Amino acid sequence: MSHSDELKTANWTKSSHSGGSGGDCVEVARLSRGYTGVRDSKNIGPALVLSGEAWATFVAGVKADGLTDA
Repeated sequence: MSHSDELKTANWTKSSHSGGSGGDCVEVARLSRGYTGVRDSKNIGPALVLSGEAWATFVAGVKADGLTDA
């Protein structure tokens, strides 16, 4: 199965840091072979597909910059 097919049926989870008022909402989905999908829940069209290493680097960078408290 390709990632584009997998993204259509993925189990998307909204970030715990997304506001409940329809503001900035990011969703992630675990995909096969260790990949992670990332999308904007307000614009459910395009999604980024990151390797496990790229996702871990992204998360570490966000935490290091303190953006998780924004």
